[in-house]
Order: sequence, then structure tokens, then C-alpha cells
Amino acid sequence: MATNITWHSGLTRKERSEFRKQRGFTIWFTGLSASGKSTIAIALEQHLLHLGFAAYRLDGDNVRFGLNKDLGFSEKDRGENIRRIGEVAKLFADSSTIAIASFISPYRADRGLARDMHKNDADKKAGEPLEFIEVHVDISLEEAEKRDPKGLYKKARAGEIKEFTGISAPYEEPENPEIYIKSDKMSVEDSVAEIVKYLAERKLIDVKL
Repeated sequence: MATNITWHSGLTRKERSEFRKQRGFTIWFTGLSASGKSTIAIALEQHLLHLGFAAYRLDGDNVRFGLNKDLGFSEKDRGENIRRIGEVAKLFADSSTIAIASFISPYRADRGLARDMHKNDADKKAGEPLEFIEVHVDISLEEAEKRDPKGLYKKARAGEIKEFTGISAPYEEPENPEIYIKSDKMSVEDSVAEIVKYLAERKLIDVKL
């Protein structure tokens, strides 16, 4: 890290939230490929926007077309991928936007790093850390392979894709996620409702249930 830089303070997080009339925080979806993370994240973003909240979705595939196009899928690159997205999500949250991150993010340590970025970023004046809500979208490997909408599992089994999560690379399940969704047992609508209920109960959003 460079040493000849200075942090420039401006509006506090509380002031920004009051101007925008909403709180910023990060909802982090994690789960195997084909678990339904992106589908639920898209539906959640649409629902929150419909309710009048500013929200933006960061998608695992999409960011690799730009910000992270220089990264592969080695353990080191996966870690850097999550570090960068954690920082971007934190910026969105700090702007009083609801950041919705949808990433396989297979390693607990990397997800923990993203969480700590938010936890340790307490506003110097308001003293409020940014909320980080981990959503585990769970599905069995067998069911994920049955779905396989992109044909990735088939290619991984054939050895055409190296270091593929669940096949030739590990997935470390969250130990204490804020929200747990069994995606082959819950509809997309019910999953979104479950998340919105959590946000409302925690007073992160102001809606009538």
C-alpha cells in the first residue's frame, strides 16, 4: 500500500443515509454454481427497486468481463476476485446503496475478509459499521449437476474445466450465515420474501410486512 496518501473525509455515513432516506449495506450470496444465487439476486434487486430502495447487483460472471478480467480461477485469483468485490460492495454500501453480491466465493477465509472489510469500516464520526448479510443458497452437488444450465459441470467432469468448485476445487459452506436458503425446496419468490423479512426485522429497510 502506498504511504504518500491521505484519507479525505466528507459527509458522515449517517448524514448520507439521511439525505438518501435509506441505509446502505451488503447482501452477499454464496453457493455452488447452479444453486440459484443469481436468479434470486436478480429478483431481490428488482423487488427492492420496486419498493423504492436504491440497490445494485454485482454478479460473479459479469465482473470478470471488466474489473476482474485479469483473474483466473486459481485459489490465489479467487481470493483476489473476492477482495476486489468486497471493496466495491463496501463502496456501494457506504454510498447508502444496497449492494447485492452474487458470487460462488468458495472459501470461508475470503468471505470472512469481505465481512471484516465492512465490520472494520466504522464511520469515524457516526461510529456505525456497515452491515454484511451472508446468504447461503444451498443445494446438493447432485442437484446442481442435474440443473447445470451452462453445461459447466459436464465439462468439469470431462476434465475440460480445471479447478471447478465442487468437482476439482472445494466449496467451504458458511458456518453461521445470516440467512439460509435451500434453493431446491424454496421458490424464488419465497426466497426473496425471506430476505426482505430479515431486512425489515433488523430495521435495515422500512417496509410493512
